[in-house]
Order: sequence, then structure tokens, then C-alpha cells
Amino acid sequence: PANYERGATGKSVGHGTRTVLPNKSAPIANLPEVKPQKHSGPQITKKFLRDHCKQNKLYVTPHLNDTLYLHFKGFSTIENLEDYTGLRCLWLQSNGLQRIENLDAQTELRCLFLQQNFIRKLENLERTRKLCTLNVSNNYIQRIENISCLPDLSTLEITHNKLQTVDDIEHLSQCVAISVLDMSHNLLTDPEILGVLQAMPELRVLKLMGNEVVKKIPNYRKTMIVRLKQLTFLDDRPVFPKDRACAEAWAAGGLEGERLEREQWETRDRRKIQDSLDAISLIRKNAQERRRLKEQQEEGKHTLAKITDINNQVAEENGAPPLQRRAQNLDNDAAATEIEITTDKQPRELRFKRKEVELVQAEVSEHQPPLIQPVGPGEDDVVTIHGPGPLVTELKDMEEVETIDLPLHRSLLIDDLPDLEDVDTEQFSAAEFNQQVCRPLIEVISGDSSDQGGDKQSCISYDGNCIHWPLN
Repeated sequence: PANYERGATGKSVGHGTRTVLPNKSAPIANLPEVKPQKHSGPQITKKFLRDHCKQNKLYVTPHLNDTLYLHFKGFSTIENLEDYTGLRCLWLQSNGLQRIENLDAQTELRCLFLQQNFIRKLENLERTRKLCTLNVSNNYIQRIENISCLPDLSTLEITHNKLQTVDDIEHLSQCVAISVLDMSHNLLTDPEILGVLQAMPELRVLKLMGNEVVKKIPNYRKTMIVRLKQLTFLDDRPVFPKDRACAEAWAAGGLEGERLEREQWETRDRRKIQDSLDAISLIRKNAQERRRLKEQQEEGKHTLAKITDINNQVAEENGAPPLQRRAQNLDNDAAATEIEITTDKQPRELRFKRKEVELVQAEVSEHQPPLIQPVGPGEDDVVTIHGPGPLVTELKDMEEVETIDLPLHRSLLIDDLPDLEDVDTEQFSAAEFNQQVCRPLIEVISGDSSDQGGDKQSCISYDGNCIHWPLN
């Protein structure tokens, strides 16, 4: 083997190949920058992007995709994204990227995530004018620059970087649209950065924790709240109206002014709490009152039911029907009365049949002996009707009923019946119209009559009028 000698400059000299080794005692800043080899790792190729879209169920057509998930892949260069012109969100965090480049085709980009890479400078973002959110945390950025060309940029996260002085963040005063700024865990030490932050009119959320400047600004939180009028969230907690009022009172009147303002706020808070408790107590009281009224109604119903039961028991003991049964009987009697009134009304067809019976009676009278005399019931006579049906007789013994068939010499037609308009209604007495009891048209009755000396007689009854004659 060849003999090697190490010199003061860290060079090894031998008889064979000459190899240069770094000296461990030399400072790191003096070391030459190691240039990465081109295409030394995974690459963003078109084939990879096509397969990636298929794997993640995205569109195969590049410009139809609005999101690409290219994080945790180990890429060192942003490339081959020219066809993905419709991207809205691009995820490139946790790779090995050293520069922001090749994003000229992404004119519709809204969100760009580049955290946890090796980026040293903000650059090449002029074409992404619609960008709203930019995350470059956990990189090696030493200066904020080249982002004032983004008029819609509202959120900038640049934590865990290498920002140190006021000059490093001076460019923020030109970014008037930023409302959320996270510069926590940097190397900021100069309290003059507060002037730069005051020049940002839309700043609402600010995070500076993890910087040395937090310790150098007296009464840090109060000062920041007073100086930044639009601030609603500082570091790890919101800025409430009470906090702002107390901070402004402190700036105007010192600790005493802050104490008085805090007491006023506490008094208002206690009053609000007491009003809430009173409202809850009133609601509870109203609910209890409604419950009490409901219980009284239920008790009244139970008492009424008990009284009804007692009355029914007393009525049953006295032989009278219970109250409910008596009410039901009254309802049944009313229904029966209504049915009876409806049944007693003579239908219209009965008037036509009356004319037909008159014709039959005229023919019968021509063939009967002249001894037949019409006999009608007296005015004060009460006729007792036996039998359930509409055809009833005045005889108590149903066996004595005899039916006589009266043959007709000719058939009756509708045309033979007289016109009702020609009938003189004055011939009928008021008693006949007021009598609503339905009687059979013709009843043939046979029975004994005391007026004829014990002889048997037959009777043809028409609407309550009887014609009697003796039977042979």
C-alpha cells in the first residue's frame, strides 16, 4: 500500500491517487458549498404524475386537477407541472426542495405548502398572483422578499426560519393584504419590528412567541394590543374586548386606570351573570306554576270521577239508572223520536195510491148491497192499534182476521189517475192533514159487533174510515 502524508492544509499526498480531505479544525463557513448532483433522487416526471393521479383517484387529464399531493416524496426540484394549469392547491412539504421554481403555469394557484424543505429564498412567485396562503415554515429563509406582488396573499407562515433584524422583515410593510402572520421561533431581537407591524393595516393574527424580541418589549402583550388596533389574536390566545379596554386604560392612566377599568368590566360581568340567574329562576318558577295548575286540574278530574261513581252507586241502590245510562237513554229517545217523525211523513207516492184506492172503492160499492154505511171513528175515540207492522187491525184476536179478495173488472193505468193539480185541496179537512199516523191503504177486518146484535160483520177500512156489512 502507498504511504500517505497529511499536511497542514489537510491534503493527503501519496504515491498513488491524490485525495483531498477536509481539515476538522477548519471553520464550517469556509467550506465550499456542496452542489447537489442533478437528478440524484426521485424526480417529478410526467409518468410519475400520471400514475400518481390514477393512484389517488384524480383526473388523468392534467388540467382538470385542482389539487396535487406531492409531499413526503423526497423530490429535490419542482418540475414538469406545465400541463397542470388548473391547480388550486399544491402540497410539496417534507421534500428536499432547495428553490421555488417552475410555477409559471400555475396562475390559478391559491394555496402553496412548502414547509420542511431546504429553501433559502422566496422567489419566482410573480405568476401566482391569486395566491392566498403561503407556508414556508421550517426552512432556511433569512429575508422576506418578492411577495409584495401577491395582492391576495392573506396568510404567511414563516416559522422556524432565520429572520433576525428589522431589515429582514421590512418588506412586510408592502404586503397590505396579510391578515395572518406567523413569525414564531425565529431569531428576531430588535423591538423596532413593531413599527413594521403597525404598517400592516389588515393584520388580525400575529404570532411572535419563540423570539428574543418578546422579552425586550416592555409589557409586551399590552403594548402590542395598544399599538396594533386591529389585532384579535396574539400568540397563543385571543384578544378579547376586555383585554383591549384594559390595555388602553393602562396606556392612558397606568396601573390605576387599568384597575378601575377592570373593576368596571367585572361589575358588568357580575350583572350579566345575575341577570342570567334571574332569568333562569323566572323560567323555573313559571314551570312550577304550570305544573301546579296541571296537578290541580288532574285532581279536579279525579274528584269529579269519584263523585260520579258515588252518584251511580246511590242511583243503583235506589233502583234508578246511573247518570251515564240515563243520559244515554235520553239520547236514544231523541233518536227514536226523530225516526218516528220521519216515518210519519207520508211519501209523495201515497197520494197517487189514494186515488187508485178511491177507484177500487167505487167499483166495490157498485157490487155490494145498499146496506153498507160508512162508519168513522168519533172525534173523542181512541183507537188501540195491535201488531208491530204497518198493516194492523183493531181486533185483539189475530185468528178472527179475514181477508177478502176484491177482483177488479178492469186494470188501472197511470193515465187513468187524475191530475193532482186538478184536485181541490179544500175538500180535505184540517184534521186529515194534521193526522200523521201512517195507516194501511185497505184493511179487511171481520169480527163481532155489539151494535148489530151479535151478528158477524165485515169491514173495509180506508185511511181510518170503515165500511161495515153483515156476513152470511
